[in-house]
Amino acid sequence: MSDTATTLPPTQGASRFDLRTILTRHGAWIALALLILVNLAITPNFATWQTLNVNLTQVCAIVIVAVGMTLVIATGGIDLSVGALMAIAGALAPLIFLGKLFPLPHPAVGIALAFVVPVLVAAALGWFNGWLITRLRIQPIIATLVLFIAGRGIAQVFTNGNLQVFNLPSFQFIGLGRVFGIPFQAILMIVVVVAAAWMLRHTVFGRQILAIGGNEKAARLSGIPVASVKQRVYLISGFLSGIAGLIVIARNSAADANLVGLGMELDAIAAVAVGGTLLTGGRATVIGTLVGALIIQLVRYTLLANGVPDAAALVAKAAIIVLAVWLQRQSHR
Repeated sequence: MSDTATTLPPTQGASRFDLRTILTRHGAWIALALLILVNLAITPNFATWQTLNVNLTQVCAIVIVAVGMTLVIATGGIDLSVGALMAIAGALAPLIFLGKLFPLPHPAVGIALAFVVPVLVAAALGWFNGWLITRLRIQPIIATLVLFIAGRGIAQVFTNGNLQVFNLPSFQFIGLGRVFGIPFQAILMIVVVVAAAWMLRHTVFGRQILAIGGNEKAARLSGIPVASVKQRVYLISGFLSGIAGLIVIARNSAADANLVGLGMELDAIAAVAVGGTLLTGGRATVIGTLVGALIIQLVRYTLLANGVPDAAALVAKAAIIVLAVWLQRQSHR
């Protein structure tokens, strides 16, 4: 009897510990599965290709930007300029393929340049964020706030504040095209997620990112080029923001410098937090970011599809973020 009494409490304690571990490590996946089950039960026409297509097209740009945000946060930084960089890329592309910036020898040249130049410009501005942080020693939230404020103004100067409407299927393939019935932007999203996840797990650069976020001083003493790594990370974030900007304007058949990427930085940070990446740096999961973005999108879709106002979806998003951060704190304990 005494042996039984002494062995029961450790078993019960182990069960509680296992439950906490499961929630902290796999809470995002559990939440996503529960959301899908709830929608299957209460949301009309949820299990249809049309619903899948709507949710995919709404979440792709967010995931692509959030992947870059994941890498930035993994170094212990933050990037508030991603929405403005999307606006800049989205403003430049129509100016190029419509021939408003310079004459084009052939329309195909304009389309090719419209894919390349805006993304490179966004990447260069992302590198500029990294330069401000590493060379001038400005805090990331302040350094990226510069382009958060000025970037959208730059985009509006490019277009004189005018809406640019176009109909160019060869360019809009990035946002509206399909490959074997699958939206091309979804394929692009998966490629970005897989590439970033592989990079973090299997490359020296990925390990350097996590080392800097874990302990920047120790990383510097161990010989890691901290400034170079941070600049490349912010460059990648800008590059992915540029791609997302092209997807958004292609999907909308219009470029509005006032609206493209508006609030995207908040959606990206929310996806990263819900996905399980530590906001203090040092640990990151790109797949988790994908799951986090899907959770936020599904919560919004569930509420709207069942007649709940969009304002309630914002409250639900805030509650999800609070829960995700609380679970992160539990994992530290």
